Amino acid sequence: MSENLNNKVAFISGAARRIGAAIASGLHADGARVAVHYRGSTEEADALVCELNELRADSAKAFQLDLQNCDAMPRLMADVTDWGGSLDILVNNASTFYPTPAGEITAAQWDDIVGSNLKAPLFLSQAAITELRKSRGAIINIVDIHSQRPLRDHSVYGAAKAGLAMLTRSLAKDLAPDIRVNGVSPGAILWPEDDMSDEVKQSILGQIPLKRAGNPDDIAACVLFLARDASYVTGQIITVDGGRSLGW
Repeated sequence: MSENLNNKVAFISGAARRIGAAIASGLHADGARVAVHYRGSTEEADALVCELNELRADSAKAFQLDLQNCDAMPRLMADVTDWGGSLDILVNNASTFYPTPAGEITAAQWDDIVGSNLKAPLFLSQAAITELRKSRGAIINIVDIHSQRPLRDHSVYGAAKAGLAMLTRSLAKDLAPDIRVNGVSPGAILWPEDDMSDEVKQSILGQIPLKRAGNPDDIAACVLFLARDASYVTGQIITVDGGRSLGW
């Protein structure tokens, strides 16, 4: 086990399942104590925390919050710090993703998608600034390759992720030299949980030079690099997409 993250405290939003759970597990495997945030996935969050605590006692704890409630974020960060003793790494992973066809977009959809993908990362980061400055810590935002190229019928999601990319660069400038801020931009890692057809999946795979989808551990490994090894890297967004965006 690497000693570099031993006793470091990481908060990962949306960490109960999928990519967030892989990030939490990856940081934990390198020695970090992990605060597993969730909104409604109580069973998954509790199961992950139990699994991690069996490996190292009191090395993981679940924290529940609807990230639309920005006013509660300072209290959330205080609770994490009370448990962990510090805050060294903030991973803004939680995301809402679904189509919003032009002409049918509602204000509620805008608030939901922009709220989770852009507003929440900003206000979580703001709530964490004091503790991250003390630890000279890092913020890592999970962006998306579609922050650069539109995905049909996902204009609100694309705009929110494009905003998150700019937020990453802006905070890197504003919070330096005390806090590093970077991003990871996934491509085809996990298929959406709706019924995407095999035809669409094959079309996407055909655009990828490596000819395969990635997996959550690919994103977790990049987050670990940015948290642990990249001490002279800030304001960067690393694309993890098997080369798909090379053709863009």
